[in-house]
Amino acid sequence: MPRQTLDLHGSITALVTPYRGNLIDLECYARLVVRQIERGTAAIVAGGSTGEASMLADEEHAQLVEAAVRAARCRVPVIAGVGSPGTERAVFLARQSERSGADMLLCSAPSYVRPTQEGLFRHIRAIHDAVRLPILLYDVPGRTACAFSDETVGRLSELARVIGIKDATADLGRPARLRQLAGTDFAQLSGDDATALHYRVAGGHGCISVVANVAPALCARLHARFDADDMTAAMRLQVRLQPLIQALALESNPIPVKRALSRLGLCADTLRLPLTPLSRAADAPLALALEPVWAQEECAIRKTHPAA
Repeated sequence: MPRQTLDLHGSITALVTPYRGNLIDLECYARLVVRQIERGTAAIVAGGSTGEASMLADEEHAQLVEAAVRAARCRVPVIAGVGSPGTERAVFLARQSERSGADMLLCSAPSYVRPTQEGLFRHIRAIHDAVRLPILLYDVPGRTACAFSDETVGRLSELARVIGIKDATADLGRPARLRQLAGTDFAQLSGDDATALHYRVAGGHGCISVVANVAPALCARLHARFDADDMTAAMRLQVRLQPLIQALALESNPIPVKRALSRLGLCADTLRLPLTPLSRAADAPLALALEPVWAQEECAIRKTHPAA
């Protein structure tokens, strides 16, 4: 059966989940979605690891996806994160996300249980067969303790609705290998901001980004410059973003990016246990890295939208 295709490229944001007290702040979330779209983000991930998906109740996950879909108003795709140690719950979340209006799913390997490659294949196939949405694989072994082998990715790419991968391994040799196994129309998206441009050079199509929560216009421009064959400008933007990218990795994601957004007045610095607020030791270097990037982001917006 021919594979579904979707023009998925450029800067995609793995959006944080804002809280008011211990409840999801849906109004704030809608504002964050609109801000992303207005600044050039190509798609939104709702309920991914940056969105603290593992701390969300099932009904909250549905609320988040529905809120993203309403705010996006079909302007960009909404990608729902679907991750669970058990296949049955992952299938439930996939079906729920489809009912909530998601355009596609981001499916990680089951965390903690460490299945075999055959188990990984069957896990994704069960999700695939339960819904009609396109699926992005999410390979993030640092969080799941379980990686998709290249051969398993190639095998999964033969399923009609498995259309690509978010690769958070920072393996810059992988895009070429997967092109051989999965074809040129298989979307390859980096999950590592620090090597996003290098991943594009290696054959990737874009990045599902954390730093784009803070600087969506700069991230979108980086990919646009690369697509326009302006490598000098793209590299300049990667270099500008690098100190902030490093600062956002000082503690577990999304702890630093929530602090950065709160410093900018975009959402509260509220997390759910076992995540705790950014330490004092990490706060100073984050503030130092944030200030120049934020100034450049606002300057980029003024140039694009002079009336803003």
